[in-house]
Amino acid sequence: MIACLGALLAIGLTGVISGYLFGQGPHLPLIVAPMGASAVLLFAVPASPLAQPWSIIGGNTISALMGIIAAYFIRDPIVATGVGVSLAIGAMSFTRCLHPPGGAAALTAVLGGPVVAGWGFLFPFVPVALNSCILVGLGLLFHKLSKRNYPHVVPKPAENTHQTIDLPSAVRVGFREEDVDAALEALDETFDIDRADLGRLLQQVELQAAIRSNGKISCADIMSRDVIAIGEASEPDAARHLLLKHNIRTLPVKDPEGRLVGAVGLRELSMSTERIAHAISRPAVARPSDPALSLLPVLTDGRTHAVIIVDDDYRILGLISQTDLLSAVARLLPKADNAIPAVA
Repeated sequence: MIACLGALLAIGLTGVISGYLFGQGPHLPLIVAPMGASAVLLFAVPASPLAQPWSIIGGNTISALMGIIAAYFIRDPIVATGVGVSLAIGAMSFTRCLHPPGGAAALTAVLGGPVVAGWGFLFPFVPVALNSCILVGLGLLFHKLSKRNYPHVVPKPAENTHQTIDLPSAVRVGFREEDVDAALEALDETFDIDRADLGRLLQQVELQAAIRSNGKISCADIMSRDVIAIGEASEPDAARHLLLKHNIRTLPVKDPEGRLVGAVGLRELSMSTERIAHAISRPAVARPSDPALSLLPVLTDGRTHAVIIVDDDYRILGLISQTDLLSAVARLLPKADNAIPAVA
């Protein structure tokens, strides 16, 4: 339904804006047909590599240009259509803007009749590029208002925060990028998904399978309930004293009403000599009913040492450290008679 609404508004407004800028009449179509296919990708599958801004604008414009070139040099329309679409695919691939509606843009440029012929080499820019730019602009605004992620940004690979050559701890066990490449090569198929997104999806599948198998263990089951916290008006020295005295790395900071406002550690405190409020960082939080294993990605990111458990009013209920979660995971491991004895 969101995609339907977005396409309705964007296609309608694209035609209205184009008509306002260049007038209406048989000399210029307000909007070209490939925009309908572009709208399907833009609003129905906004995460697709084929639906990104450069793919839409570059793909439609370059493909229309390839169609105009084919029609200019080849008089036979049947041959020109084949050559135009072929050139469009090659040009879009070379310029990294592959966009399926570009094939339709190339056909439109070849078979558009006297209107397209009259505009000649301007047709790829007006109305094709104009329509594409307006459509993308409206798509950016619509997705932002509907709180959808667009343009889609592929997350960067996990990095070792300790600045050593070791792989990040989260990817030392399990599949790696080369495994994804090998699987794609073995399947010998083309998938409409970025390789990094595919790896992220597979990692989430592994996590959800682990949660399903051990979903009965909640955050409330393993959290520490006697949480050491400090008020946001306290002095940094008081926070350092609590961190060292209780041998903890994360110290929740609360307001006068007892609600969580952030967290501090020795690293943050080393950068501030004034109030704690100047050293507060955004904490990782969870609810008591959340599956405990759902915290694995957070507590293995190399930066987060604890997750603070809060209620709906953000009052502190407990805290789960890396040690708490590791102890819980250890209890889930299968027991074997020939298990290796623990190191003393």
